Amino acid sequence: VGLFRTEFVYLNCKDFPTEDYQFEAYKQVVESLAPRKVVVRTCDIGADKTVDYMKLDHEENPALGYRAIRICLTRKDFFKTQLRALLRASHYGRLAIMFPMIGDLDQLRRAKALLAECRRELEAEQVPLARDIEVGMMVEVPSAAILADQFAQEVDFFSIGTNDLTQYTLAADRLNDKVADLFDSSHPAVLRLIQNTAQAAAARGIWCGICGESAGNEALLPFYIKAGVRELSVVPGKVLELRRALSAIDASTL
Repeated sequence: VGLFRTEFVYLNCKDFPTEDYQFEAYKQVVESLAPRKVVVRTCDIGADKTVDYMKLDHEENPALGYRAIRICLTRKDFFKTQLRALLRASHYGRLAIMFPMIGDLDQLRRAKALLAECRRELEAEQVPLARDIEVGMMVEVPSAAILADQFAQEVDFFSIGTNDLTQYTLAADRLNDKVADLFDSSHPAVLRLIQNTAQAAAARGIWCGICGESAGNEALLPFYIKAGVRELSVVPGKVLELRRALSAIDASTL
């Protein structure tokens, strides 16, 4: 699983889900898919995904506002509950953790510090945890793509969220039909940011994946291969179709 969206755990609850509730949800997923890897995105509530019990203020432009990691870093108890649950679930399969909406190094470092704090707490409680948990980040804010060489030194992988990266790069709301013609995930500016991110990952020896609708765009496969992208996260119905398309490409000619 290239992108396990944990916000649905929150959307399905009428109040903040407890650590044990989240642990059971994550455990079920990683255990059932073991030994295959599950890449878990930490809570991405905000923008078009909200829950009443979080009591988030109305925002004129929520896509650019208080969402995802920006919420988690200011509500640490809420965030630590999720991180502890994820760490506990890591014992039952192969789990990787990635942080969404990272825009600067300080955010990444603070998120990693909270994860390390949760690990120390659980170890002190003698809770069994996996030792080899990959920690990565979503690249969906243009600043992260531009500074990918710096971020690559501090994570185990990148997952490029093309939907948000496209809307932020082109200033085109992806949920607004009136500017749908401006939302183009194959725009040269977007592709340059993807290439920069993938090349920075390759230079550092970490893997780089793509998620979002354009991950399933067959026309972009040659570009992704040449740029250095090594994983595509798509809906299940696209997997065989993309495998067939990839197998028909001679990478030596790119």
